[in-house]
Amino acid sequence: MADIVITPANVLAASNAERDAGIAGETITAGKAIYLAATTNRWMLADSNSATAEARQAKAIALNGASVGQPVAFQKSGDITIGGTLVAGSAYYLSDTPGGICALADVGSGEYVCLLGLAKSTSVLAMGIQYPGVAL
Repeated sequence: MADIVITPANVLAASNAERDAGIAGETITAGKAIYLAATTNRWMLADSNSATAEARQAKAIALNGASVGQPVAFQKSGDITIGGTLVAGSAYYLSDTPGGICALADVGSGEYVCLLGLAKSTSVLAMGIQYPGVAL
């Protein structure tokens, strides 16, 4: 398996979503997992095998696309129509592709585990980000 394929135009926050906004520190696409870089105070793509500890802990999922210096809206919790096909009842994690979302089977040895949420259906992810700081 691999990262879920996301159609950015289909990423939508539900009515129970906790949303916020910030400034992009790199090009971000809707549906990608992001984190806030402490040194720049800008949102960047999270990555489960990054050499930078803060980059391994996703904080949100982008709701729109943005280039460097542009505003990016994001969701921290609640239900999100992710714009890709999920397996209902399955857990989804941050992948080693920057911003990517994958199933646990695709989190490889040496990568840090960051749970993004559980699939409520084939299209809706119930976000509940958890980062234990543990590598597989």
